[in-house]
Amino acid sequence: MKILGISSFYHDSSASLLIDGKVISAVQEERFTRIKHDFRFPSNSINYILKENKIRLNDIDYIVFYEKPFLKFERLIETYLAFVPKGFKSFKMSMPVWAQEKLFHRSIIKKKLLELDKTFDKDKKIFFSQHHLSHAASAFYPSPFNESCVVTLDGVGEWETTTIALGKNNNIEMFENINFPHSVGLLYSAFTYFLGFKVNSGEYKLMGLAPYGEPIYTDKIRENLIDLKEDGSFRLNMEYFDFATGLTMTNEKFNKLFSLKPRKNEGEKITKKHMDLAASIQKVTEEIVIRICKYGLNQTNQKNLCLAGGVALNCVANGKILTNLDINGLWIQPASGDAGGSLGAALAFWYLELKKKRDVDNSKDSMNGSLLGPKYKNDQIEKVILNYKNEFLNFKKYENEDELVSIVASKLSEGKSVGWFQGRMEYGPRALGSRSILADPRDVSMQKDLNLKIKYRESFRPFAPIVLEEHAKEWFEIEVPSRYMLLTSKVKKTKLINQNKTLITEGFEKLKIKRSEIPAVTHVDNSARVQTVDVETNSRLYKLLSKFYEITSCPVLINTSFNVRGEPIVCKPEDAVKCFLSNELDFLVCEDFLIYKLENFKTDTDLSQRFEKD
Repeated sequence: MKILGISSFYHDSSASLLIDGKVISAVQEERFTRIKHDFRFPSNSINYILKENKIRLNDIDYIVFYEKPFLKFERLIETYLAFVPKGFKSFKMSMPVWAQEKLFHRSIIKKKLLELDKTFDKDKKIFFSQHHLSHAASAFYPSPFNESCVVTLDGVGEWETTTIALGKNNNIEMFENINFPHSVGLLYSAFTYFLGFKVNSGEYKLMGLAPYGEPIYTDKIRENLIDLKEDGSFRLNMEYFDFATGLTMTNEKFNKLFSLKPRKNEGEKITKKHMDLAASIQKVTEEIVIRICKYGLNQTNQKNLCLAGGVALNCVANGKILTNLDINGLWIQPASGDAGGSLGAALAFWYLELKKKRDVDNSKDSMNGSLLGPKYKNDQIEKVILNYKNEFLNFKKYENEDELVSIVASKLSEGKSVGWFQGRMEYGPRALGSRSILADPRDVSMQKDLNLKIKYRESFRPFAPIVLEEHAKEWFEIEVPSRYMLLTSKVKKTKLINQNKTLITEGFEKLKIKRSEIPAVTHVDNSARVQTVDVETNSRLYKLLSKFYEITSCPVLINTSFNVRGEPIVCKPEDAVKCFLSNELDFLVCEDFLIYKLENFKTDTDLSQRFEKD
């Protein structure tokens, strides 16, 4: 039996395929269209799934959309009525879009599927899940737990912004929720907007900025913006926000509270006050998340916890859950945002509607390392390389994997940066070693060089370490595997250096201090967003790390997404080559090919120069 899950029309659209309940494929539309956070119907994603699995649309037994549009429309109407006469301009702008595009999803989905296959005739098999149920299902069903508390936190679904559920065997019972406009996701996004980052995109930048500041505004946030109870329930003071009916996230009263205007854009200078605000909202968010999870665990009488929803991508808060709550197991959906909704919708239908039995392997999850997207063969890659060979680059194919791995590990140990394109593409926002840029974390200048010369992004942005799973505890204060880069932990004290208090500085001056033996992945608060690598999930990456460890006695590499600022992670070999040629990456490895630029090749440095002043 085949179930196709679909998420679209808001942000991060995607499609997923289950066959007899097994996760077979899951992919985001942005990777094909090259439009970051693409919200449009995932036609390319569905096309890939059909071709990859050699099936047609009429072979699909059920098609499940990740939420219920009529409930969302109900929330929209009731919200405007509650705030009358405010919000008329926003109402006037949104109603035509809903009337023409968003309200009649069944007919729209049918039309889009007919564009893919004119013979499609299973429109009566189109069903609708609920937004937070899809999130909860995406978190619980792939987890290695028979039973678990399931918490979902995001901006907003139909009505819910936060839910607590009990997952048990093949059932999910939703029993606690917080509704719009009271939302920890929207509270965090309000500060994202206020600090000049893009909502639904720049939240991770706010999280990365927070350690540069001091949380001196936490009391002001608690006293004015949110009424937070001991059990984690809360209400926002909507006098300070404009997102319910307006065109911005915050308003003039919010500005007056902090004696500051919103930062206009990402090019405007970041001040100490911006850093302190980021630190403050991060701390408040962690407090909210921990209280909600603690309450949920107590109410469900569980020691396991599953998380999904956009807030579950806040790896700093996730790390605090591990250190502050008494739990046996924590599992977080790697595609926790709306992209994960397509998978959750399909899983919810399989278990809740079709009542299928759930078989759990308590030793591992069923996400296949979240490596669920396209894979390309050597002959496909070679054709792409040959298109660029004479003018830009040259290459060598290696028949022996160990030889290739040895050469790449040696180049990394010499301070070279490598684009790493291997196997199936990742599902979710994190590059997990299939579409990654790798580099030596021991190089004190590597963070700045990667940010400015390769990623073309702000110099304060931290990089994540990947580490051999069996050596993780030697380098980081982490007691559990972290295969999806969703947990932050401290670097081991034995690996820290230069911690003399007289060296403590403010703001971005903190970047100049060498803090550990792996300075390029040690954030200014001595933390790191850790990904552990095991041989079963990604054998070639494991071999590369092992060889680098053999050469350097360091089992850690930098792992950042294979893209430049504003671009989605690369998907196809063409994307990888174009990205490689657009920046100062030293080498590119596509499957068995080691690719390098010709000696006279010059990278356009205009993009990097924009960020030198940061």
